[in-house]
Amino acid sequence: MNKLYFPRIAGELSLSASQVAAVAKLVEEGATVPFIARYRKEATGSLDEVAVAAIRDRLEELAELDKRRDAMLASLEERGLLTAELKADLEKAQDKARLEDVYLPFRPKRRTRASMAREKGLEPLALALMAQLGRDPKVLARPFVDAAKGVPDLESALAGARDILAEDMAEDPRLRATVRELFTRRGRFQSKVVKGKQEAGATFRDWFVWDEPLRSIPGHRALAMFRGEAEGFLSLCLRPPEEEILELAKRAFLRGRGSDAQEVEAALADGCKRLLAPSLESEARAGVKARADAEAIRVFATNLRGLLMAPPLGQKRVLALDPGFRTGAKLTVLDAQGTLLHHATIYPTTSPGQREASANEVKALCSRFQVETIAIGNGTAGRETEAFVRELGLGLPIVLVNEAGASIYSASEIARREFPDLDLTVRGSVSIGRRLMDPLAELVKLDPKSIGVGQYQHDVDQAGLRKSLDDVVMSCVNAVGVDVNTASQELLTFVSGLGPALAKAVVAHRDEQGPFKTRDALRKVKRLGPKAYEQAAGFLRVRGEEPLDASAVHPERYALVKRMARDAKCPVRELLSDASARARVSLDDYVAEDIGLPTLTDIMAELEKPGRDPRAGFSAFAFAEGVNRIEDLTPGLELPGIVTNVTKFGAFVDIGVHRDGMVHVSQLADRFVADPAEVVSVGREVLVRVVDVDLPRGRIGLSMRGLSTSRTPT
Repeated sequence: MNKLYFPRIAGELSLSASQVAAVAKLVEEGATVPFIARYRKEATGSLDEVAVAAIRDRLEELAELDKRRDAMLASLEERGLLTAELKADLEKAQDKARLEDVYLPFRPKRRTRASMAREKGLEPLALALMAQLGRDPKVLARPFVDAAKGVPDLESALAGARDILAEDMAEDPRLRATVRELFTRRGRFQSKVVKGKQEAGATFRDWFVWDEPLRSIPGHRALAMFRGEAEGFLSLCLRPPEEEILELAKRAFLRGRGSDAQEVEAALADGCKRLLAPSLESEARAGVKARADAEAIRVFATNLRGLLMAPPLGQKRVLALDPGFRTGAKLTVLDAQGTLLHHATIYPTTSPGQREASANEVKALCSRFQVETIAIGNGTAGRETEAFVRELGLGLPIVLVNEAGASIYSASEIARREFPDLDLTVRGSVSIGRRLMDPLAELVKLDPKSIGVGQYQHDVDQAGLRKSLDDVVMSCVNAVGVDVNTASQELLTFVSGLGPALAKAVVAHRDEQGPFKTRDALRKVKRLGPKAYEQAAGFLRVRGEEPLDASAVHPERYALVKRMARDAKCPVRELLSDASARARVSLDDYVAEDIGLPTLTDIMAELEKPGRDPRAGFSAFAFAEGVNRIEDLTPGLELPGIVTNVTKFGAFVDIGVHRDGMVHVSQLADRFVADPAEVVSVGREVLVRVVDVDLPRGRIGLSMRGLSTSRTPT
């Protein structure tokens, strides 16, 4: 850990160096972001998860920079090229671009035109030309003509010298820095259709002719055009005007007016076009891609958080249906803990006879298992199955559930382990029911990329995406808390300090020894050491002998809470249940060197509502009756809907017609909206107006202008 970076990171993030140092120390000791943000507020100055993660990520980036620098120094020293000046230049480099610029002339590379010219002994000629003293190039070149060395004539000698000059110029750190700034200031992002690909590439026709400033192109548009290029339909150019690049090179290197200077000028033109511009264009592409990736990943992470933190139905008996036309609807009944009690196939959308038999079966099962809620997947035949169930007059809440990813879960190793003897479609029905009961607990079993709340998720940096999404899942799981005696292995995996191996060990111990009676009993789990216990304990819930075990109070503070109870002259259980008992506690009396008011305030809030779920309360949502297909839509129709995805250019809304409509950012509100996330979020109920319907392309344009931005939230 390079402590010299602490002030730099503090300045970048508008924090104090002591806060950065505290987070760095905790991360180095193995602490997770949720643990640091929740239980180490005094050390960090109450930094939230966003700030803690930003410090962690910047430390990792700078550590990678140091690692790259060390590799360069080692390589140079091994090859006998390391000088004191070069070492100082490398150590002064504050970013990757500058570091690579300094190293570029010395980087091992495959044979180039310049290296072959050097092998022919033409470097002295290049230096003589570069002096630009007004000498005749042909006179300078004559001593270097040698057929045995591959230099048969004067022009071959001069061409080789120009190649050397072109490469030296293209690798000059100062010129690269200047031209890099020109790319930033004057670069254009230009796109045109590949000749003959107009029809095949119709999906990308918006960018058949496109030109905008490189510095301001939105990430989603850049990713769309990068995809079009990758698929062979678009040709992209990300450069400033070429004449401006050459002008900067001339200012830097052209000093004379003689014929030797003309050779230098020709070398500069060649070097700019063949080497410098393509090199910095590649760098610019990487920069635009990195910014676009970061933007897309942020949007995906925000959407995923909204989905994971959706209101849970809770522990209720559920009849779940995975709809289908020809193959019927797969029906499952789950108890309040999500255990499968019964499964069958019904045919509510085929013949009248099968419809009647299906109705009788659903009624009988609801009565037999005392079903409390019905969950229906929102895919094919979802609205038709919903209409069928509503006609039964069961008097039960009926909820359409977003089934994105349910089929992927059905075929996964997790599903096979849970239900080895069940058909894939039955597993999908179970997933739909469980997703209604507790979205978070069920969705952690899926790869977040399969849930459908991102855009270009397969085009962005996969390592960065994985890390960001894992952070979101871990944040949500730990914010809600996990019942260690009922949680799946997958859910436990995301508890702070556990991970896949320890989660598996916890489940194995639970299966062998029975339910955990206390948090302290977790210490008996194989390989779960003191550090893992410290990280995990506060986020795990055990409903048993110790009342604090069911709360977010960390075991390290149990003694403090018991002292509070003694001072208030009541047992701990009364402190949890009686507001008057808590009122007798003065937090200032418990401030000490290792605990301050931030943690004490958290403890008191937890005592007031132990183990509280931060998610909103559940309420059933219903789409408009009689609007089941895209053909049922007409402009001007106002409908309730649920936001399924939020992008930088707008939001997608499910209005119950098997195809999401799109609300462009300009149609989200009666005011200017810079970021759609300011107005809507995944899972939010909204009222929309149909603007246009494109039946051939299956596109639905929606607007929220002039309407309430949200219905009663779910």
